[in-house]
Amino acid sequence: MAVTDSAPVAPTSAQEGILRRQSLRESAARTYARALPIVPVRARGLTIEGADGRRYLDCLSGAGTLALGHNHPVVLEAIKKVLDSGAPLHVLDLATPVKDAFTTELFATLPRGLADDARIQFCGPAGTDAVEAALKLVRNATGRQGLLAFTGAYHGMTAGALAASGGATDVRVTRLPYPHDYRCPFGVGGERGAGIAARWTETLLDDPKSGVPAPAGMILEPVQGEGGVIPAPDDWLRRMRRVTADRSIPLIADEVQTGVGRTGAFWAVDHSGVVPDVMVMSKAIGGSLPLAVIVYRSGLDVWQPGAHAGTFRGNQLAMAAGAATLAFVRENRLAERAATLGARMLGQLQGLAAAHPRIGDVRGRGLMIGVELVDPDTTADVPPPDPVLAAAVQRECLGRGLIVELGGRHNAVVRLLPPLTLTDEQAGAVLDRFADALGAAENTTPRPSDPGPSR
Repeated sequence: MAVTDSAPVAPTSAQEGILRRQSLRESAARTYARALPIVPVRARGLTIEGADGRRYLDCLSGAGTLALGHNHPVVLEAIKKVLDSGAPLHVLDLATPVKDAFTTELFATLPRGLADDARIQFCGPAGTDAVEAALKLVRNATGRQGLLAFTGAYHGMTAGALAASGGATDVRVTRLPYPHDYRCPFGVGGERGAGIAARWTETLLDDPKSGVPAPAGMILEPVQGEGGVIPAPDDWLRRMRRVTADRSIPLIADEVQTGVGRTGAFWAVDHSGVVPDVMVMSKAIGGSLPLAVIVYRSGLDVWQPGAHAGTFRGNQLAMAAGAATLAFVRENRLAERAATLGARMLGQLQGLAAAHPRIGDVRGRGLMIGVELVDPDTTADVPPPDPVLAAAVQRECLGRGLIVELGGRHNAVVRLLPPLTLTDEQAGAVLDRFADALGAAENTTPRPSDPGPSR
């Protein structure tokens, strides 16, 4: 699809009314709607059209859900086929041809060491329920209760998933350092920082006085998304696989946001060759509709019937859309395309950073990209994050017809999650609009270290 003009159009009274009613009726917990005051009415591929007639390039993609962008023809055709067939739309966990086709396609994409000996559990329709299922699974299988999780992690919003996420205080969850090249917790970064992080984990597990009993499992994201787009080094991930395998600790890979080609491999663990014991999947596997599953080694399949259940485990439309999406990504080698285009975009953003000292770091993998904004006028070895500038950049992007998300510890990382169908022309337009928005925001946003006005 050609990049469309995004010249401002006066908001319609209908849009204003919808936004006003949303603010009056919806929960104070709403999130995206606060920073993105738009009313989408049509969408195709990368482009969303609002009720005010404006068009936007969507680099949020449903927080990574829309691997093929909005309303891709193969997805619409798959949904229409089910609707026209007269097949039941709600079947709990009964077997159906649609489910069988989805499971077959999903297993065809998995790391071979897992697919050859795997079981699948269909969960409630959100990734956080799949995380809950994974935690329950390993606790049942091992008879242990404790968990190993990482600083900066995000695994969902239900109680168990939150407990395993960064910032939680559940004493059954042991916090481990996640490698971070730019903001290394040990102040060294690179391979040395990742090595220290791995050594810390080994020491903690082997020290009889560490206060950490043998855990039920280790859960990690191969790329931390909400944590600020932080890719795990492949060597460190392989070491975590050895650490857990040597100690009979199930390794859980949370691929909710990283899966289905997003990082330049079909699954982010494929970069390192690691085969986890459990994989948690949601978002893109439903082809834009709600779907969440866990896939795990058969030896862990010891729970009783009903040990994890849910009314909406049998979403037939999502399974049909998901199977079509998985097949399209696989057959059209979109993961490889994401790797190539993502590397090019990272390079261009790094070039932009050379001219803009308020860009502290550019990082990511494939089409999962983060730009951390900082206050460079400090004496700190690593400049502090600048969330005020990041929010200003997001607003300026929206004003230029570009939708981006913020993340990271202090919401100072601008995140780009475009669909895997992104064209070269569209990628250029995204980066041009971002660069323009950054320049405008820098000119209007004071640095945190700037002195206040004189009295």
